[in-house]
Amino acid sequence: MKRKIVSVAKVIRSKNSGPFELTLDIMFKSDEYFELFKKRKIINKNLISSLYKTRMEDILDVIYFEPSNAVKVTMKRWIPSGAPGESDIYGSQQHAPLLGIEFEE
Repeated sequence: MKRKIVSVAKVIRSKNSGPFELTLDIMFKSDEYFELFKKRKIINKNLISSLYKTRMEDILDVIYFEPSNAVKVTMKRWIPSGAPGESDIYGSQQHAPLLGIEFEE
C-alpha cells in the first residue's frame, strides 16, 4: 500500500542556506519511519533532482540526521536569493514538491 510522506512527517519545510543554496528538511513523527526512509534511501539525489526538475549535480547533499529523525537536503538555488527575478527571498515556499512523495510501507 502506498502512503504519502505527509502522513509520517511532522515537519516538511524549506529555507535558505545562504544566498546560493536552499535547504529542505523533513522531520519524521517516529523513529520507525525515519529508519524506514533511511534504510531504503527513499529521499535521495535522484528523487530530489526529479521533483525539482534540476540537474543531479545541483543537489549538494542528502543527510539522514538521527538526533532529530530528519532528512536534510542542500541544493543550489536556481536564482540567488534577492536577485532580480527571484520570487522567494527566504526560500520558505520551496517545499511543496516534497509533499507528494509516496512510499511503500
